[in-house]
Amino acid sequence: MSFSSLCLIDPILKALEEEGYSTPTPVQAEAIPVVLEGNDLLACAQTGTGKTAAFAIPVLQLLTQSRIHGEKRKIKCLVLTPTRELAIQIGESFEAYGRHTNLICTVIFGGVNQNPQTERLIRGIDILVATPGRLLDLMGQGYLHLRDIDYFVLDEADRMLDMGFMHDVKRVLAALPKKKQSLFFSATMPSEIIKLAATILHNPKKISVTPVSSTVEIINQHILFVDRENKNSLLVHLLGSRTIESALVFTRTKHGADKVAKYLVRHNIHAEAIHGNKSQNARQRALSNFKSRQTRVLVATDIAARGIDVDELEYVINVDLPNIPETYVHRIGRTGRAGNRGTAISFCNAEEKEFLRDIEKLIAKTIPVIEEHPFPMTDFHPETTKTGHSGKGRSEHQVPKPQQPSRSKRPDNLRGYTKKRG
Repeated sequence: MSFSSLCLIDPILKALEEEGYSTPTPVQAEAIPVVLEGNDLLACAQTGTGKTAAFAIPVLQLLTQSRIHGEKRKIKCLVLTPTRELAIQIGESFEAYGRHTNLICTVIFGGVNQNPQTERLIRGIDILVATPGRLLDLMGQGYLHLRDIDYFVLDEADRMLDMGFMHDVKRVLAALPKKKQSLFFSATMPSEIIKLAATILHNPKKISVTPVSSTVEIINQHILFVDRENKNSLLVHLLGSRTIESALVFTRTKHGADKVAKYLVRHNIHAEAIHGNKSQNARQRALSNFKSRQTRVLVATDIAARGIDVDELEYVINVDLPNIPETYVHRIGRTGRAGNRGTAISFCNAEEKEFLRDIEKLIAKTIPVIEEHPFPMTDFHPETTKTGHSGKGRSEHQVPKPQQPSRSKRPDNLRGYTKKRG
């Protein structure tokens, strides 16, 4: 299937060709016809599946076809998303796919001076991408209203729930017209999200692409057992290999992210942390530096990382295993995108063995263990979990051994298995 087979208009097809897109992803192939037919949509699609284009492309087409030449611009489409980073990414997608249309998109979010945003709103726009807080602020100040909305997109609904935005989302919903086309995207579908979708959507078409329990097969996954106090030392050891040109590192807490980043900097590894306690400007600067490879390592918490979209990111490292198995899938989904290779390396201490068991149960596979490294786990309590991992010895599906570390403990330690990625 090609994009031209989806009955898209020439201006959009031209933009997609310029972007190098020829074949739609599964979520795009399913969602675009549904939206073009005027249906509400309930989509379960995890990160990295191309879901932004799945709603941006058909919305751009519908707005282009319905816009009356010379008519005063009104906000016809609202995309509500949880974070500044994701809002910017979505806005960039609308600009790219709609560059040959006559539509104007703007992005609003908190943490920055509102004046440039309000000036664009006053001049008139067609598409608004917004985070809940700043949207409600500007609505309260009278800079915008939602009475003319024809298309409403709620993106990353589960993350909205995680970040405590549900009250704000419901306030926005109350300001929308009853007659509109609504598109609802979520990576997971907990009961609260299903209930919310039922209040928004009318006879929706449902699609589910790449279920959360299935990890991308092209991603090489590895576990290294290590005591908690040695995790930072092991991370520095891994990064001593120039094989890892850049890496997205996950920690469970904001304090942990700061601690890891500072430890790496002390060991001459350029790293920055990104989490909810950082200012919006600091977060965006850190992300921009990482994308441009000025920063080699970006240390992130799960909430801050949603919306990070880095081309050709090959390595994700979990310094802390997440206690929610679905979160593991979302984390490693940051790599191995668009057919590129990816490697996910996870550290596991004794207390995290239960988390590992739950992750392997969800993804229905045993993650291979790399046992030869300078900081093998010595604390084997609690006892061996049901996965059969004891923290020493190999799993049943062990990958080949990496090269033996040198006496300096700063070898090109990843070469032994990265060469075998197929």
